[in-house]
Amino acid sequence: MKHLALAFLVLAAPLTAFAAQATHPPLAPVEGEVIVKFKAGASVTRMHALAVRAPASAVNVTLAQRAGTLGMRVGRSLQAGGPVGERTQVMRTAGLSADALAALLKADADVEYAVPNGRMRATTAPNDPLYAAAALGVRPKGPDSGQWYLRAPAGAVVSSLNIEAAWLRTTGSANIVVAVLDTGVRMDHPDFAGRLLPGYDFVSNATVANDNDGWDADPSDPGDWISRADAATTTFSGCAVQNSSWHGTGTASLVGARANDSVGMAGTAPTAGLLPVRVLGKCFGSEADIQAGMLWAVGIHVDGVPDNPNPARVLNMSLGGCPPTGACTCDAAYQDTVNQVLAKGAVIVVAAGNSSGGPVEMPGNCAGVITVAAIRHVGTKVGFSSLGPEVSISAPGGNCVNTAAGSPCLYPVLAATNTGTTAPAASAWFDSFAFEFGTSLSAPLVAGTAALMLSQQPTLTPAELRARLMASAGRFPTTGGDNGDGSVVQQCQAPSTTTNQLQCYCNASTCGAGMLDAGAAVASVSGPVARIVVSTLNPVAGGVVQLSGASSVAAASSAITGYQWSLSDGGGIVVGFGSATNTSTATLTPSAAGSFTVTLAVTDGQGNTALASQTVVVAAASVVTPAAAGGGGGALSLPWLALLALAVAALFRNAPARRA
Repeated sequence: MKHLALAFLVLAAPLTAFAAQATHPPLAPVEGEVIVKFKAGASVTRMHALAVRAPASAVNVTLAQRAGTLGMRVGRSLQAGGPVGERTQVMRTAGLSADALAALLKADADVEYAVPNGRMRATTAPNDPLYAAAALGVRPKGPDSGQWYLRAPAGAVVSSLNIEAAWLRTTGSANIVVAVLDTGVRMDHPDFAGRLLPGYDFVSNATVANDNDGWDADPSDPGDWISRADAATTTFSGCAVQNSSWHGTGTASLVGARANDSVGMAGTAPTAGLLPVRVLGKCFGSEADIQAGMLWAVGIHVDGVPDNPNPARVLNMSLGGCPPTGACTCDAAYQDTVNQVLAKGAVIVVAAGNSSGGPVEMPGNCAGVITVAAIRHVGTKVGFSSLGPEVSISAPGGNCVNTAAGSPCLYPVLAATNTGTTAPAASAWFDSFAFEFGTSLSAPLVAGTAALMLSQQPTLTPAELRARLMASAGRFPTTGGDNGDGSVVQQCQAPSTTTNQLQCYCNASTCGAGMLDAGAAVASVSGPVARIVVSTLNPVAGGVVQLSGASSVAAASSAITGYQWSLSDGGGIVVGFGSATNTSTATLTPSAAGSFTVTLAVTDGQGNTALASQTVVVAAASVVTPAAAGGGGGALSLPWLALLALAVAALFRNAPARRA
């Protein structure tokens, strides 16, 4: 049986305290007011041209003329507001909401866009004292950078994930549950007060579990230290002597620590559901236990265990491993488990591993998961992180920059912990002298962001969420790295099992699509989601192909109000639609084998639009016999007719004689 180990590097423990969450609800747009931008060369702007450096009085007249002309075209009395930018101004009307006015104006051929003139609060940070940066030396043990990895990028820090922009939309929903599959958590940590759902302990070996029990309903972490005596036993062969890591407490806090309570730290999704699932004990957890925990976490029945009443939509798995010999590839059992979890609509976020430039470990190399590599504050790959084409995205994993002995770490990832070196003692937070690094810390930042995305748009499939997360990622920097010894920071190369690859400049084939941007990720799912379903199974040349966009969904509190199909690429086999193109369904008839691509634009009641494209593969037409078809219909072939004639003749020969 394979064993999977922790995916972070632990270096000690500290002190402090914590407790509730408050957030301001979003404000509605200014009533009946819209920001309008005209297209370049629009007839309205040509008709009412504005001289360069015109006086304010002339500007106001021109803006009013443009509003009047556009109003006549759309059949609505429009008043001009102030200018916004080139070809852009505010317009307003009475008796119509901003959403409705925007939808009306954006339909005009001259309008590039029309959006409600939203109201925004000043961006405020949570009042948790460890969140903000502090003047150097203010915190005796630091980190004076605070939760630098959550705040907006600034100065030399380019990889922080801009969480406050996401929080302006949502801080999470209790209905969106994140399961943290780890060593369990310290239930008594103040960061988790009132935050934890009833979890489960899936560590079956009582010695590894360190709680004198097998599977049970207590997912608390009793400590995972390895003594010299432990290391000398067969059970812990290959395990290093170490203090308790409190690993699950740290990862869970990065997902869902309480926020805005004037004490402690803030989690990425502080109001999402938080479910502890203990799958790791002293030194390791078994693959079987981990897979059972995965299935249970998403509501799939596991024999001998009560079903989970709070199925998770996100799994955070800050763990990984490879077999001692042979290739490190996702095995059939893991892939099957992953497939079952994905089929339940749950997202799986996995740490890439800490192999110093080696390949991604299992289950991060399983198909369909979101695998996370670690980057430094300047956006380069951290030396310890694994890399490779399996990585989906990168997020901060902690780094110190300075190397002088005894000096404080400048950019650790602050997380919850416990001061006990073996059994639990006092609750605490990591600081500049007792800190932790690793892709284990990068993964929960992504898992928390995924929970925010699902809180904003609960219907997202795992594939849709992964695609949106990657598409919204920030670009990797190509400068700013410093090895501290004058050497040049190199470009990241393919992973190696024999040579360490430390700090390097990331690219899409090594560190994923880019740097996690929580604000952009949540914004990307705040509107409608367009979906295309090919209703015709196995399309063939000459046959009608039916498409449906009925599964598309609108933004929250809205509905889909419009559909528009278009042919992106006919592939030489389709020239147009055989149906209307403004309904939820459409049909086409390909003339030959090949492929074609269609695009669907959907619009919701708030005037938001989303696009989806689908490539359809078409097979050549063929004569299908009843035997091949497996059922009735169609013409009979000559062999079939011959066999039928013989069968009928036999029946007549063997039939009993009848009297006349």
